[in-house]
Amino acid sequence: MGSSNSDRLITEWERKQLLAELHTRLFWVGEKIPYFVEINGKKCKLHERIWDLINQETISEDEKKQIEMGIDLLRNIVRAKELELQTKELTVKEATDLANETAGLLRAIMDLREIEDGISIQKQKEFHDIFSTQRTEEIRRWLDFLKSIKKS
Repeated sequence: MGSSNSDRLITEWERKQLLAELHTRLFWVGEKIPYFVEINGKKCKLHERIWDLINQETISEDEKKQIEMGIDLLRNIVRAKELELQTKELTVKEATDLANETAGLLRAIMDLREIEDGISIQKQKEFHDIFSTQRTEEIRRWLDFLKSIKKS
């Protein structure tokens, strides 16, 4: 009985493809932040922590420092995982899982940066409110224009 495709070792071309995908502009689309990540031997609830931060209206200075430290720690983990992906003998499944895990960590870093930069629910709501108001005004102008054409 032959081994499945995912049990064979990854080719150099496939390895390069996975690494390249991690550095595309929209790599994070559809990627899930890992629920847990091990940092310094301690299991941390990454997904839950990011969700809590996203839903806070304000971020304290202490939390900003924690976010910066978290980003640095996650970057180190990502570098190690990328190095493993570049150099370790892996099956297709192992390499794909490692690339997906790394993409999830990169997504977490991106979200933490946005939180750190102050993109919060409040700012998103403000943007949505402004966009909705502008959109409503555009629709009214369009309807007025159509009415004026109809009268002509």
